Amino acid sequence: MFISGTPDWPTSPLRAADIAYAALTCDPAPLTLDCDALARDIGVGAALPTGVVALPVLRAWLLAHPDDYAGRDAVWRELIVRARLHGKEWTIAAVGMAMPALVRIAGQLSASYRGDPADIDGEVLTGFLQAVRDHLDLTRPALYASLTMAAWRAGRRLRLADDEAVPVDDIEHLTTGPRTPKVPYAHPDLLVRRAGRLRIIDETDVQPWIEVRLGRRAPEPIAARLGITVDALRMRLARADNALAKALAAGSLSDLGSAAPDKQVTARANRRAGIRSGRAAPARAAAHAHPAAAVAA
Repeated sequence: MFISGTPDWPTSPLRAADIAYAALTCDPAPLTLDCDALARDIGVGAALPTGVVALPVLRAWLLAHPDDYAGRDAVWRELIVRARLHGKEWTIAAVGMAMPALVRIAGQLSASYRGDPADIDGEVLTGFLQAVRDHLDLTRPALYASLTMAAWRAGRRLRLADDEAVPVDDIEHLTTGPRTPKVPYAHPDLLVRRAGRLRIIDETDVQPWIEVRLGRRAPEPIAARLGITVDALRMRLARADNALAKALAAGSLSDLGSAAPDKQVTARANRRAGIRSGRAAPARAAAHAHPAAAVAA
């Protein structure tokens, strides 16, 4: 039996993740998905297995039916939403479901690699997890292909860096010390926070905008935290995008601009705040009564 931290524990992150996946999906209580519910969501004669299916069985079915694109997207959309909202177990489950592809990608990239192949495994796994947790847009098709491509790109970056590395015996001649940053110095998050203070955008939209637009965080956990649907969050961020673009074009966010909010901007912000406060309680109640509505995309 493998125990994390012992000498027998594998050095490959992919092998370690595979062991964790096996532990989560073995009898007597393996992780499962209700394929009947997924088929109802897909419609149009979905060909998924019937009933509640253990993940290893579902993985084998997906591998045997590579042309069932609608079924694969439905399964992966559900896996990713669960990983984003419920954390570690379903994150490991997502890795395990993609393990055949991840192992194949890592093996291809490790061929003639001069370093430790476990480093390639780690980068492949990191790229995949970043896409699962944050970067993948669930409104787009071909989710599984996008995930594996993210894993391949991450591993390839390490491989290319290794191929381009040139050993240097003496680096004392190289110039060291700080370098002056290029203009502009202002960070985008500071401009967005300034827009919130000036009420160009709603202050409640500042942190979600920073997380989604700059941090490339997934919208599902943020929408759940706010008690709104993902669609509502996207609409709020789109309005913020437009307001920020107009403010930047008008110079309203420059240091030379007025420190006081414009009267029309303030009036619009007050109207939005009133509308949101009226909707907030029913929306939160609906989200608690129907948790799936909070992650609908």
